[in-house]
Amino acid sequence: MAEQRWDAEQGRSPAELEQAWAAVVATARRSVADALVVGTSGNVSARVGDVVLVTPSGVPYDRLAPDDLTGVDLSGHQVLGTLVPTSELPMHLAVYRATDARAVVHTHAVHATAVSTLVPELPPVHYMTAALGGPVRVAPYATYGTEELAANMLRALTGRSGCLLQNHGTITYGATLDQAYDRTAQLEWMCRLWLAAASVPGLTPSLLTEAQLAQAGERLRGYGQRK
Repeated sequence: MAEQRWDAEQGRSPAELEQAWAAVVATARRSVADALVVGTSGNVSARVGDVVLVTPSGVPYDRLAPDDLTGVDLSGHQVLGTLVPTSELPMHLAVYRATDARAVVHTHAVHATAVSTLVPELPPVHYMTAALGGPVRVAPYATYGTEELAANMLRALTGRSGCLLQNHGTITYGATLDQAYDRTAQLEWMCRLWLAAASVPGLTPSLLTEAQLAQAGERLRGYGQRK
């Protein structure tokens, strides 16, 4: 069994981990319900202190229970649980090492994956492009679960909070699981929108300019309720 290290020194408590694990499982199940993944494809993680809780490899999300909590440190060493972590662990860890992310969501969403096979960057067809930091890039293809894929992903994420993975899917991150998931859903929606607009014979979708995206980004920063 992996070492169970609960010390407060490492920035977490059993209650925090249990709560975060429940949120990871709920988010993973939501991705299935929203048709962003099929079966056990895709994966979800959340960072609590120096521990990354992550969905395990090949286990249907509806079978995951509190005792299935799976966690690794930032070097990838398993410190919690006995289930093998997702094969895409290198991507998740790369995001946590390079950004201030607290949550990561990876999907095989249909429209986003389709777009990843067509263009090197999702055309800015909607102002929500600004919510991801700008036009969403496509990371060049590499075999799943490899450090090469993680490196390609990080380059595509530069200045962005999400990217497409060529012939594979999407990855987004955020300060919370809700934010990371909302970014995934928005990205899939924008891909669906572009595919629909681009499919009309004889017409080309109008695209937003850098200035228009910058203006939208400024407004989006003040969007929602104030705390």
